[in-house]
Amino acid sequence: MRRLAGLLAVLPLVLLPACSSGSGGSAGASPSGTAPATAPAVPSPVASASPMPTVAGDFGTKATITLPGGQPSGQFVVNTVSEGDGPAVAKNDWVTVNYTAKDWTTGKDVSDSFASGQKPQLYQAGGGQLVPAFDQSVLGKKVGSRLLVVAPPAAAFGGQGNSSLGVGATDTVVFVLDVMEAVPQDGTIPGALTQPPATAPQIKDNGKAAPTITVPAGPPAPPTELQKYVLVKGDGKPVASGQQLVVQYTGVLWANSQQFDSSWSHGGAQALQVGTGQLIKGWDEGLVGQTVGSRVELVVPPALGYGDKAQSSVPANSTLVFVIDILAAV
Repeated sequence: MRRLAGLLAVLPLVLLPACSSGSGGSAGASPSGTAPATAPAVPSPVASASPMPTVAGDFGTKATITLPGGQPSGQFVVNTVSEGDGPAVAKNDWVTVNYTAKDWTTGKDVSDSFASGQKPQLYQAGGGQLVPAFDQSVLGKKVGSRLLVVAPPAAAFGGQGNSSLGVGATDTVVFVLDVMEAVPQDGTIPGALTQPPATAPQIKDNGKAAPTITVPAGPPAPPTELQKYVLVKGDGKPVASGQQLVVQYTGVLWANSQQFDSSWSHGGAQALQVGTGQLIKGWDEGLVGQTVGSRVELVVPPALGYGDKAQSSVPANSTLVFVIDILAAV
């Protein structure tokens, strides 16, 4: 079993699998990188500089980036090629972007999310976890926008380059980012609830707060198999194994309706990978196939939860009840 000491402060409980020593979900391969611990100072972004690359192609498709003659200005440029009509991205929103990248210094294509086996990048905007070319560029931009980002070395890969992508420490990189979606940390699934049968835990919606989950009086004997109830049916695509989800969730114990975990206690919506063994089995089995935009209740028996080992405030052999809002999937 993974040790919980020191992890619960930074990872919600459901991210810890029942029996694993692995880490949490991964965003997958991309040119975005992580922000170095001691990154050099990044200049404030400007809307344009001379010279400037040009961009061709439609939003949502791989961009064609044409480099101008001459050397880059050294400025951090965030230029709106085309503006969307969605909400503006706020700090800590979970944002999904498609991207195309080209190394200005070498003239070589770097990477793109449209290639086979690649996915859009999902991250928290302005959270400081990714390099500024991704992290800062989307702040204040509307969903549906295409952005041209000219990233000097400090903004591209923190002045360290990226050897796996062939980007040197002094290279300027040009990115085209398509802002596909943004989910605020207090996002939740609206709509009237379809309550499960009276023998199952009942749910009270509390708006932008953790729902109240009440196990029937008694309580009756807990189920020995996974129970799934769709409280609000979303109209998005079915969740596939291996996808990253953005979710709100709350979990209580079947024995006494006592809450033991909630995303609302961790700052709001969380991102996690489903169907790959990084979560408890009840989540992997219960969420794959559900449609994005759904609110789902899962009743998870011990064998699909934490088994016969106690986990923090969850006693051994506990049946668990979750309400999960599937806000996005990448």
